[in-house]
Amino acid sequence: MKILVLSFYYKPDLCAGSFRCTALIKELMNQRDSSIQVDLMTTMPNRYSSFTAEAESFESEDNLNVFRIPIPKHNSGMKDQIKSFIAYYKGVQKLLKSNKTEYDIVVATSSRLFTAFLGARVSRKMGSQLYLDIRDIFIETLREVLPKKINFFVLPILKRIELWTFNSAVRVNFISQSFENYARQFKKPEQFDYFTNGIDDEFIDISLDEYSVESPISIVYAGNIGEGQGLNKIVPQLANKLGPEYEIHIYGDGGRKPQLISSIAELQASNVVLHNPVTRVELLDIYKKADILFLHLNDYEINLSARPSKIFEYAAIGKPILAGVAGDPKNFMNRNVENSETFDPCQADQAYQAVQKLKLEHTDRHEFIKQYSRSSIMKLMTKSILELGDNK
Repeated sequence: MKILVLSFYYKPDLCAGSFRCTALIKELMNQRDSSIQVDLMTTMPNRYSSFTAEAESFESEDNLNVFRIPIPKHNSGMKDQIKSFIAYYKGVQKLLKSNKTEYDIVVATSSRLFTAFLGARVSRKMGSQLYLDIRDIFIETLREVLPKKINFFVLPILKRIELWTFNSAVRVNFISQSFENYARQFKKPEQFDYFTNGIDDEFIDISLDEYSVESPISIVYAGNIGEGQGLNKIVPQLANKLGPEYEIHIYGDGGRKPQLISSIAELQASNVVLHNPVTRVELLDIYKKADILFLHLNDYEINLSARPSKIFEYAAIGKPILAGVAGDPKNFMNRNVENSETFDPCQADQAYQAVQKLKLEHTDRHEFIKQYSRSSIMKLMTKSILELGDNK
């Protein structure tokens, strides 16, 4: 069985898409069936302009081939993303033309629709079974962030692309059950999976030193600084309310980092410290030293259905969690993550009150870790993918 996996991100890149794809490839490689051959077509590491990682353009190990396509340097803006995807699209087409492999299954994991669209194009041309892993509803995101005049012209076109793409798939996975109503417009309910994010092996069985709090109390956020996170709307405001007894440390990069910097300067939030992205090894040490772990989603309707991987990553550490979320992620955390406090996005007063409620101590979340291990989730997802080959 020959499987083609398409993902814009893969290790050593630093982002949720990379972590998810890496876990999926690992589980596909764990299959005992030696007849399975996997080709992954991805990009050279590119998630953040301020973080570089070395990677080979081609790697081969056992029954896995990894092809990395170079793309232009970018700062995560809309135009840059379009240019990057066009380079990836052309690179995949060139690779397929040169290796002339016929695949039984095409798997595309996508957050911005276009990798999914590429997967649909490839699978239709080859007559392959298509499995889509949808990490975000791109059209609904654009509906909230783009001006109405642009949406009037762009969204109908993208909606047709989305409809054609999803209906090209034999099976579609959505990252959260809360996307179920959205999914029903495309296919029958039995054609969907809902395999969520999970906890990567690096964050399981972490040995923590004795929990001790020193002044100032450190609040740590690590991840993308983009429109979806809206950090510029909450971090400086919260920092000023908390005062010098607290320091907020932000590790990451993204398209909205300049706005965050401007907001920090405008509000004179001197207790906010910005850091460039770091490797996962370094990140684990940062988490261990933090007093509180912080995440925030912008006040957009699409984020009411999101279930960010950061929830699972933070929960595994055992530290108190402060989360500006609403809808499904808020309900999920309130039900499942002990010693976490949520507040409505962009509401600094609520965030301040939530900080006061947190217990600055280690919390044993063993049962949560057991239930949401990424490897366990990927085992189920891999089984669903391989069934397509059995039914062909």
